[in-house]
Amino acid sequence: MSKPLSLPFDPIARADELWQQRWGPVPSMGAITSIMRAHQILLAEVDAVVKPYGLTFARYEALVLLTFSKAGELPMSKIGERLMVHPTSVTNTVDRLVKSGLVDKRPNPNDGRGTLASITDKGREVVESATRDLMRMDFGLGAYDAEECAEIFAMLRPLRVAAQDFDEE
Repeated sequence: MSKPLSLPFDPIARADELWQQRWGPVPSMGAITSIMRAHQILLAEVDAVVKPYGLTFARYEALVLLTFSKAGELPMSKIGERLMVHPTSVTNTVDRLVKSGLVDKRPNPNDGRGTLASITDKGREVVESATRDLMRMDFGLGAYDAEECAEIFAMLRPLRVAAQDFDEE
């Protein structure tokens, strides 16, 4: 699949102009359209980096989360909570990692109905290699310096707080 040719104009800026002519100024429309396009760009770039490891970015995030846990394992419910995804998505993600030999699943001895997911040695090797590759390409954000990345993080935080992703200190 070849990359489409660049447009000779910014289509989001043009849409914003047309929007203003039709409905008046609504800065949030241009902002959300830019955020959604940035999401598409970044997801495509990071997925391309982790694909050779048999991963998607979602599976990579689950592996990283397991490496951050003390014992290298977490209940499936905790994985969903920390990654902020639906239980069905966690099951699908972890099952794919199990098929790849990167994660094992077993009944949770502390919860008769729960399941523990644990990272395998192969999973640890894959996450280390994929992380090196992602860091090398600045997770797709190489157009920004460290200060600008911190600004982006700070700018998006109120949105995450408003969505009740976490309790603000």
